[in-house]
Amino acid sequence: MNKYLIFSMLLLGAANVYAQKSPNGIIKVEAKNEEGLVVNYSGKPLYKVNINVKGKKPFNTQKYSEVYDMRLGKRSHCENACNEAKYKMTDGKTLVVRAYNDGVVWRTIGGDIKDVTLDMSSAKNSWLQKWTEPYEFFYDLNVEEAAGKRWAYPSLFEYNNDVFVLITESAIEKYNSSSCLYSADSKGVFRVVPDNNEVECQQSPWHVSIIGSKKTVVESTLVTDVAPANRIGDASWVKLGVASWVYWAYNHGSNDFNIIKKYVDMAKELHLPYVLIDAEWDEMKDGKTVEDAIRYARECNVDPIIWYNSSVGWIDGAPGPKFRLNKPEDREKEFAWCEKVGVKGVKIDFFSGDNQKNMQYMIELLESAAKHHLTVNFHGATLPRGWQRTYPNLVSTEGVYGAEWYNNVPTFTTKAARHNATLPFTRNVVGSMDYTPCAFTDSQHPHITTHAHELALTCLFESGVQHLADRPESFLAQPHPVKDYLGMLPTAWDETRFIDGYPGEYVVMARRKGDKWFIAGINGTDNEKVIPTGLASLSGDKHNLYLFEDGDSKENPWKLRLFADYKDIPSTITCKPRGGFVLVVNFPESRISGESK
Repeated sequence: MNKYLIFSMLLLGAANVYAQKSPNGIIKVEAKNEEGLVVNYSGKPLYKVNINVKGKKPFNTQKYSEVYDMRLGKRSHCENACNEAKYKMTDGKTLVVRAYNDGVVWRTIGGDIKDVTLDMSSAKNSWLQKWTEPYEFFYDLNVEEAAGKRWAYPSLFEYNNDVFVLITESAIEKYNSSSCLYSADSKGVFRVVPDNNEVECQQSPWHVSIIGSKKTVVESTLVTDVAPANRIGDASWVKLGVASWVYWAYNHGSNDFNIIKKYVDMAKELHLPYVLIDAEWDEMKDGKTVEDAIRYARECNVDPIIWYNSSVGWIDGAPGPKFRLNKPEDREKEFAWCEKVGVKGVKIDFFSGDNQKNMQYMIELLESAAKHHLTVNFHGATLPRGWQRTYPNLVSTEGVYGAEWYNNVPTFTTKAARHNATLPFTRNVVGSMDYTPCAFTDSQHPHITTHAHELALTCLFESGVQHLADRPESFLAQPHPVKDYLGMLPTAWDETRFIDGYPGEYVVMARRKGDKWFIAGINGTDNEKVIPTGLASLSGDKHNLYLFEDGDSKENPWKLRLFADYKDIPSTITCKPRGGFVLVVNFPESRISGESK
């Protein structure tokens, strides 16, 4: 990994130093012992952190600069720089504050924090998600903030002049619990409350505020910038890609070898690297075992991922296998078996919140899995809080109200499009998100997004392993360019650019892998909307452009066009209600079979 650290110490003398600025000077943090920290942007105050410092001056400052590489995420090569200050607190702890060009982070050393509040009351809009153990709910715009309500990270706030602040957390260690926000007595004021912690806390996690324009927030890597560097060593064995996935169409399909076989066959035909064998594989029917399914997948050159119950959350009445990972010796035995039979990854589900025991357990699972060259996908779990950098075998985390909810409740149908157009500004900013996108048919409850909207989600939503939701027969019935797209889709990116959008209304993003750009846009509203492609702003050669758009009816759901040169591409796309588009630049010659403009 290409990485360097530059430290330059500055001991403060007699001069009064009250403010700490980001390297570009736009963000300023003032330490005021009567007010705590006051965060300013372009000379105007945004919000306050009510945390007691002993004096107005830090006892030392330093400049910090770093570059590092990521195997997965929105950018393969990351750079960051900040100005750091350390303050003495009234309770004897040390407060560390860093000002970056894209935000502010702070943590305490010598123990976690108590009775800290964030005063965000000058924000004009907020997008808050009701806290649940698996972080599965909608982000509501300007929801009622009754005192005592609990909110999940990340929380998004909009200020005047198109300035946004996204609140989250990073760098959870085994001795930490995660925190969240509780509404205080006044609107826009929140208490920062750590969950239950049963061991001595050496230092708090980094409390992260990503600050700036929508573009700054969406493109930010601040969550991984402040996370510890890779701890598992060589991670070249971590393979990323698209997976076929059974649960959305067949709740109990993974105990049926013939159903699993259909998903393996689909992965083979579409050239997907993975198949996920979900819950209940320990109860395989008709004399078959999971090893039969694993063997069949490997014979088809498809790598299997298998599911486990964490057995700390939902246990009674929940599917299995259970209690195979809780004890260190048991998980070592189980992961050694996975490695032996050819399993390449594990999906571990049903954790029980943000307490310190869960954080320790999840980190130990990551460490143990890495020893056996297993990727990890956490479900029913907390957000990724920078772990994707520290443990590169963490390829995705659920922590999102995703497409599986079409299988559970009817409320997702009418709200999904707006929700989908909110997630790139909120949940997906902080790390890989296993939303399980792209369904052209219906699960237990119907969806009303268009085919092009669904296809756009596979690019718009970043996840190291992207699980496709729909049935094999649905994917295999799509036009050849759609199938070709799914077979060539990257799931880790060299570059990500925000083109345009607004939370809940629409979003357009461009992601690059090598010389190929993938531009995706969706309409989150119930009305037709014209949105830009942003193609002209992208660098590099632009040939063989394939455009996937909304068709004119349910019977004709696709409008597919191939362009030889980017100058022929329209600068805007008219999206149907809840519609979308995908534009692939430098579509491979080998996948073009006589299509024309």
